[in-house]
Amino acid sequence: MRVNFYTPLSILNKTNGYKQNFNAKEVPNAAKLTEYSDLRVFHHHIYEYKKGIRNLILTTEKAKYRDSIEKRLNNENIDYVIHDINNGKINVYFGEKKCVDVVKTFSPKLNELTAEQDFILGIMLGYDRVKQCERYLKIKNNVIKLKSNSQLDG
Repeated sequence: MRVNFYTPLSILNKTNGYKQNFNAKEVPNAAKLTEYSDLRVFHHHIYEYKKGIRNLILTTEKAKYRDSIEKRLNNENIDYVIHDINNGKINVYFGEKKCVDVVKTFSPKLNELTAEQDFILGIMLGYDRVKQCERYLKIKNNVIKLKSNSQLDG
């Protein structure tokens, strides 16, 4: 007799399109459960992308999961670019190829974007347009300082 072992995570997985049921033969170890828990937002973003809710996603994840993230994106045939952050984390951009190609032209460090790049990225990520316009004007008027702006000021 085969007995299926379901965890709360296996039920949650059904809602985000990433089904991962565990049976009695392959009980997940603590590391696998921790990884899935840590990447639950990432998996949900893939669900949103596949449903057409978003064209481009930016998520910050732990660098130790880079291989798992790349494997999942490759398996799903989703274009992506990953930028390392100094604190053991990575910024993962994924979505439509043309959107990802635009991101590839930007500096990997978000604080080094120009005001225009910051604006474009915010719009592509689906942020409120009016708030992005306000942010753009604040950056241009030096109310918000980006590294690239302070370098231009001398």
